[in-house]
Amino acid sequence: MGASLKGRTIVMSGGSRGIGLAILLAAAKAGANAVLLAKTDRPDPRLPGTVHTAVEEIQAAGGQAVAVVGDVREEDDVARAVAAATENFGGVDIVVNNASALNLAGTLELTPKRYDLMQQINAKGTFQLTRAALPQLFESEDPQIVTLGPPINLKPEWLGRFPSYALSKYAMTLLTLGFAAEFAERGVRANCLWPQTTISTAAVANLLSGDEASRRARSPEIMGDAAVALLTDAERPTGQVFLDVEALARAGVTDLSSYGGGEELELDFFVDEF
Repeated sequence: MGASLKGRTIVMSGGSRGIGLAILLAAAKAGANAVLLAKTDRPDPRLPGTVHTAVEEIQAAGGQAVAVVGDVREEDDVARAVAAATENFGGVDIVVNNASALNLAGTLELTPKRYDLMQQINAKGTFQLTRAALPQLFESEDPQIVTLGPPINLKPEWLGRFPSYALSKYAMTLLTLGFAAEFAERGVRANCLWPQTTISTAAVANLLSGDEASRRARSPEIMGDAAVALLTDAERPTGQVFLDVEALARAGVTDLSSYGGGEELELDFFVDEF
């Protein structure tokens, strides 16, 4: 029988909307608490939701949540998020490295400033949030780290398409696999989770040709359910990269029709086949 999320506390970077919020909503329904560290204090006209509306949705789903307005790139903000989890819920059981910057420009088109932004949010953010939470994770009965990092696919098609973005995402994956090895003796488990297909979020609609891209994508709920399946997996895996469909299959879920996308699903970045 798998572990329960009841009463367990998640600290997540981002989470105001999209996949991050879907994960927190699914976890809330399973009884988890949440602390969200995100910059979205006020609505963005291009993207729905703020850290505050996310808390309202989590509470409506039956969970408890605390918003921390801050930037995962800033050490003090990350420390405040971990402190909020300790003060409100008694500690940290799960870290979810969700916040990520996406820029698909090639090397000549990408400015150094945009390059730095991706590396700082994706790579440094994963390192910084995990590092800050480790003292609390060591006190948990079942400490876990889940990072939204892709399988490391070294085919030229992926290496050459957007090297800087690939570097930042592969860094998230490598760090997480490294945490699994580094802290195995402390009982910390660390895995990556990645969608098999594109996911219908506002970011996808804005960056990848709008309605057509969304039509060929699954809903964010598949990642929420997959994350809960991974976090409660009875076999207690660690040091692995799972696609959402793999995490669900391990839990006995193979009918994915409720997540939409029709028959013309589009594979996500770094994924080669269904």
